[in-house]
Amino acid sequence: MASDVFVAVLMGSKSDYEKVEPCIKLLNEMGVPYEAKVLSAHRTPLQTREYVVDAEKRGAKVFICAAGMAAHLAGVVASYTTRPVIGIPISSGVLNGIDALYSTVMMPPGVPVATVAINGSQNAGYLAIQIVQDEIEGLKEKLKKEKEKMAEKVLEADASIIK
Repeated sequence: MASDVFVAVLMGSKSDYEKVEPCIKLLNEMGVPYEAKVLSAHRTPLQTREYVVDAEKRGAKVFICAAGMAAHLAGVVASYTTRPVIGIPISSGVLNGIDALYSTVMMPPGVPVATVAINGSQNAGYLAIQIVQDEIEGLKEKLKKEKEKMAEKVLEADASIIK
């Protein structure tokens, strides 16, 4: 098990943090090391490239990229790494995130970006955890328990309905 494994969480703007916070909270709760950065595909392209290359060398196993509007961050990151990239389209602007969704999901062949729902940062966190679960001691067991808790909640809701 590698001890330097981490998840890199990038936001195109500080204003995206509120939407990314559920992902960060989940990573913290599950004990998954991460780094969170604000980097822009358009305003800091050189720094974005430098960070991705360096983070991969230091142990980043997956990149989570949140951006609104043009939302090119995930695609730009995917062009610099062979690690999995998860895109989170953020709702903003006049199109409420539809533009971000299209920008994130419509990648050319050979530059894949796994894309979650608009503002779906919690699922981005779960997907990243599933990717690194074998590399972090005890994470697979934590994830299994979490999924069992989810199932219990559904069964409790089912039992509470008057039939």
